[in-house]
Amino acid sequence: MGHDRRTGKEFLPRPHLQRTMTMTSLAQGYRALVLGATGTLGGAFVRAFAADSRCAGVECLSRSSHPPIELTRPETLEHAASLMLASAPFDVVIDATGALTVAGQGPEKRLADLDPDRLQAAFAINAIGRGLVLRHFTPLLPRNQRCLFAVLSARVGSIEDNHLGGWYAYRAAKAAGNMLLQTAAIEVHRLRPLAVFAAMQPGTVHSPLSAPYTSNHAAIDADESVAGLLATLDRLQPDSRAHFVDHQGNAIPW
Repeated sequence: MGHDRRTGKEFLPRPHLQRTMTMTSLAQGYRALVLGATGTLGGAFVRAFAADSRCAGVECLSRSSHPPIELTRPETLEHAASLMLASAPFDVVIDATGALTVAGQGPEKRLADLDPDRLQAAFAINAIGRGLVLRHFTPLLPRNQRCLFAVLSARVGSIEDNHLGGWYAYRAAKAAGNMLLQTAAIEVHRLRPLAVFAAMQPGTVHSPLSAPYTSNHAAIDADESVAGLLATLDRLQPDSRAHFVDHQGNAIPW
């Protein structure tokens, strides 16, 4: 469904960020697609695009959209992508889907907590679901102009940056999702050499998902996080490989 442009929610930005983010690297009248648009960060992306005068429109997909999407139901992704073909191409696609808590249970802290059903559920959403999103939605990108395909990832998905251990299923599923993105970026680049692929770490954001885990971390507003992510995306250059970056523009090791 389409959304009219409207004034985005104001936030207190970091010094290097503008109050309203403008994607200057994309053509005037660019079009955006957000998956997971009803989530905390997905909604912030929708607001940011709607507030950008250069954006001609943003399409939103979620479990409650028409058509709906559900990562554990592949047919919904295929159906939604087929319907979006009529509106394609999209200059920027944001996959803001994912889950930290699965079946009401949070991340494991010990090997003794590992459970095959929880592992499978985490992979179904954060890895298999991501791979199917890439399969069905990368064809909606333009072929001969700059475009962006970005997914929400997590720093704990970095194998090299793992210094604390724990969070087995979530770490492993996010790392697998990152590998699927990286591999897809290499393939898609052959037909779309101006496409930019990025895994994005949004920081610890105030949201229902992160609420149980923010007591020891400084959390930020979703709009501030998205402003930083979009500013970073706007600066990234096309490559045959994907980027892994945080909301402050820093590279994260894979």
